[in-house]
Amino acid sequence: MAGIAGPCSSGVLFRAREAGGSINGASMARFDGLRQVESTHMPVSGNKSNGFAFTSAPKCRTIKAMASPTVSAPKREKDPKKRTVITGMGLVSVFGSEIDTFYNKLLEGESGITLIDRFDASNFSVRFAGQIRDFSSKGYIDGKNDRRLDDCWRYGIVAGKKALEDANLGPQVLETMDRTRIGVIVGTGMGGLTAFSAGVESLIQKGYKKISPFFIPYSITNMGSALLAIDTGLMGPNYSISTACATANYCFYAAANHIGRGEADIMVVGGTEAAVMPTGVGGFIACRALSQRNDEPHRASRPWDKDRDGFVMGEGAGVLVMESLESALNRGAPIIAEYLGGAVTCDAHHMTDPRSDGLGVSSCITKSLEDAGVSPEEVNYVNAHATSTLAGDLAEFSAIKKVFKDTSEIKINGTKSMIGHGLGAAGGLEAIATIKAINTGWLHPTINQDNLEPAVTIDTVPNVKKQHEVNVAISNSFGFGGHNSVVVFAPFSP
Repeated sequence: MAGIAGPCSSGVLFRAREAGGSINGASMARFDGLRQVESTHMPVSGNKSNGFAFTSAPKCRTIKAMASPTVSAPKREKDPKKRTVITGMGLVSVFGSEIDTFYNKLLEGESGITLIDRFDASNFSVRFAGQIRDFSSKGYIDGKNDRRLDDCWRYGIVAGKKALEDANLGPQVLETMDRTRIGVIVGTGMGGLTAFSAGVESLIQKGYKKISPFFIPYSITNMGSALLAIDTGLMGPNYSISTACATANYCFYAAANHIGRGEADIMVVGGTEAAVMPTGVGGFIACRALSQRNDEPHRASRPWDKDRDGFVMGEGAGVLVMESLESALNRGAPIIAEYLGGAVTCDAHHMTDPRSDGLGVSSCITKSLEDAGVSPEEVNYVNAHATSTLAGDLAEFSAIKKVFKDTSEIKINGTKSMIGHGLGAAGGLEAIATIKAINTGWLHPTINQDNLEPAVTIDTVPNVKKQHEVNVAISNSFGFGGHNSVVVFAPFSP
């Protein structure tokens, strides 16, 4: 066993506010971009306990972890029943709902970050986001249901059906197939946030009798998978995963395991999110996680740049069709790329801050490569989580450097610099960007790279796209709560 002592957080204690606005017995920390910049001690008053308390790891806490054995990577999976390939992709994004348009905009280095106009944000300290405009579900959701649905589910259904179409699995084809062998895992970090907020508002203003009967069904996080399955008749494994911003990668990992165990032949998998609304934006403002560059929204998301000041909210959905190689070959499906493996770990450290020693992330990358049967030397592209937070960007970079000793051939980039942080959908959208990089041989830039952190010594594809033949790629996604997830993609080779 190895004892690893990393810098721990300051023992911050959170308590709920009393009706009068005071806070009992709390050491309150103020964060800017998820980095503590100020602490204030509030005295304890009596024995009252009218809130909740959370204490982070104590100072000088030693984390014991079993060191990974130094062995050569295992051979890649050869069994066509267990090999997992990508046969379809679908998305809803700030750049529209067409895959090629989405990636071309990324290659051009275009920012999709604009001032919010979906609601009046004039009194908010953050007034911009990667807001989707001109979205249409025509041809994918009937009008009556479309009017009722939370945007989170609208985005997920459209992206899922587009992915099925891309995989040559339209309604007429599905009717001829054994749909008990096709499953759905479309996760979300926040769920139907608009439906939830509307229900609470109705309760407070009008009473419980005025709550919509769709309040619960359209709020709960499993409904993306459920509604897509109901619409398409897919009866295989069906659930959702909610691990904040790591959600979609967790879904890919779980889906591949279902295929590898022979529980499904095809899985429709990804993430969806629609949190650009008052509760969502206000909540992340309260976390002090967001950039406040209101005068230059398009320049606000700037991963690894010294002048970054927090992430930018985004939204949308990204869905893949994952399929056993045997199934894909039998039906003559288009094979876009191969999913080689993945891993999930936990920092076990803090609700929002990453471990500064990077142990959770580096171990996740290492485990993903072991699962994929890939050596670190084979990887030459990383689609990074790269949210543009002060602590997160450098913690991720440090972990990458720990795993990949020779980074001379590696390139990394940050999709969020242009579309913002899609939360539970982020991994889905970034998986599509990663696969398009594999298919096109072009990497999109990380924009707003004006003043790069000196510690960042790997090529971040600053500001201008680069031609790069991808051998093996990894896509990183990490979430509040210390959830880490890494998935590995490569060009398909029979």
